[in-house]
Amino acid sequence: MTFTIGTAIAVGAGGFCGAILRYYVGTLTFKYFPNALPLATLTVNLAGSFLIGILIAIFMNFELPSYLKLFLITGFLGALTTYSTFAIETYFLLGNSIWYGILNIAGNLIGSIGMAALGYKIIISIIK
Repeated sequence: MTFTIGTAIAVGAGGFCGAILRYYVGTLTFKYFPNALPLATLTVNLAGSFLIGILIAIFMNFELPSYLKLFLITGFLGALTTYSTFAIETYFLLGNSIWYGILNIAGNLIGSIGMAALGYKIIISIIK
């Protein structure tokens, strides 16, 4: 796909929605878990990984508009998931507690891969 104003709008609108949801999850999580691991980052990374598994399975098996894929995967999930935030939070956790740092790395990396696989497998089992 080439870059057009339509693709830019699809990615930008998806990114806008994903960023708003990311901010909301962050504020809500901090409200209830202010002194814990960076649970907002873990939550959006796990949920985003699960959703990308679902969406990739759907887009691979159904003929859907390319703008929808750009909106949902590139825009929405790109803004929702926060691996740059994960990186700096982990850096600071490792400086304070090696165990919290390792727990954060394992939760995000292993958890995200597992959730992506789970989302993909669920959709494939439903449509096949």
